[in-house]
Amino acid sequence: MDGNGPHFANGIKNGWADQNSIVLWTRLTQDKLAHFKGEPFIEIPVGKMKSLAENQDLEGIYNTQIPDGLSLKDMEGYCPGSEGQVLLKYHKYGDSANEKTVDWRSVDPQKDFTHQWKLEGLEAGEKYSLKIYARANKGAQISDSISGSFLLPADRQTKRDVKFCVVSCHDYNRRDDLENGHKIYPSMAQLQPDFYVHTGDVEYMDKPTPYAMTEELMRFKWNRLFALPFQRSFYNHHTSYFMKDDHDVGFDDSYPGRDYGMVSFERGLEIFDLEQFPSHPKRYKTIRWGKDLQIWIVEGRNYRNQNYLEDGPEKTIWGTDQKQWFYNTVTESDATYKVLITSSPILGPDRVKKNDNLSNATYSYEQTEILDFIKKQKNLFIVNGDRHWQYVTHFENTNLWEFGCGAGADVHAGGWKQEDFRPEHQFLRVKGGFLSVSLTTEKQAAIKFIHHDVAGNPVNEVSF
Repeated sequence: MDGNGPHFANGIKNGWADQNSIVLWTRLTQDKLAHFKGEPFIEIPVGKMKSLAENQDLEGIYNTQIPDGLSLKDMEGYCPGSEGQVLLKYHKYGDSANEKTVDWRSVDPQKDFTHQWKLEGLEAGEKYSLKIYARANKGAQISDSISGSFLLPADRQTKRDVKFCVVSCHDYNRRDDLENGHKIYPSMAQLQPDFYVHTGDVEYMDKPTPYAMTEELMRFKWNRLFALPFQRSFYNHHTSYFMKDDHDVGFDDSYPGRDYGMVSFERGLEIFDLEQFPSHPKRYKTIRWGKDLQIWIVEGRNYRNQNYLEDGPEKTIWGTDQKQWFYNTVTESDATYKVLITSSPILGPDRVKKNDNLSNATYSYEQTEILDFIKKQKNLFIVNGDRHWQYVTHFENTNLWEFGCGAGADVHAGGWKQEDFRPEHQFLRVKGGFLSVSLTTEKQAAIKFIHHDVAGNPVNEVSF
């Protein structure tokens, strides 16, 4: 191989898997690894950040955060992209004789040197192996390769045990293994989940070192995070569903018109939806994982209007089309257990001053509408991210259950007091970790929700 590059420092992501299709993503980079030994950014005060953002001070955004005499390429985590071409080979696990090849394609410099493939015509319930090759240009030697794998859900007739993990809220600066990333990733890998869901706040554009108030700085933060070894290794080999929340797009509690520095709200959506993650025409989807389990992934940013609007039938987070889709598909489902996965809470409780999610008083109309529907369903559970504490909420004499997965590291946990244990709390833990959900089918189908600490140790369990 030609060792001069391009390379795959950001690995592989996949997304939107169903019985017969999946979307694969990769990015070509100049180097095999990010420059984690680079210089640290300057942390500026929040007030200064807000002034730079409001005034769209492009020069100040860089000069106040990067030391004199240095540029972005000198900074910790720099992971520059590279032009080049990629070739994909894939086959069912153990069946390399029937390998398929997707010929060389050029990565897109306008989309941060990334490329995506949508694979269709795949076989339900099968595991696939894949390998991606890189070269600088047509006729050049192969410069690098990377291997991965994914599992597709079984069809709706197949009884099969299923296990998946759900995480939220972790960024580069709050990783708990400074060299490798977040400890939850090897902890989850030990559980051998069939798939994984990230509910959003994957990275925080509005947190320091650097505050990402330009497209270039947003990409810098995405590339730095996904070059971490724990993240990269996990994503290469696990079926994943990536959701977004406010901090991924720009500023806290973002909505249309709430731009961040040089990056509009709409542009922040595009960078996430079309460039940095596997793409899907609509950002919501329902997936059947065999006979007994169906999940719903809903979108909380693309279809909302402004948080400051007066509450009522016109104020929305989900949007009219997504809500109707949810009602229709849940009604049509004959799955034994149904799991709604949202980027933010529906039941809560949440802090009184918050006004960004369905558990807040400012969205009580839409919350009531959705919960009235859920109350009529059998075995429909809510799993959510966004909140930096782990919890189980259940209201007595109802079928309403919500499982908050919590932040991805102990250092990231907070925002709630451990002693503030409400009557609706079945469990409360202001620490980091993740949630696993296990469906078992022996004798009769049963489902189990387990909160784990960052090392993977169970800290709470609820079974149905």
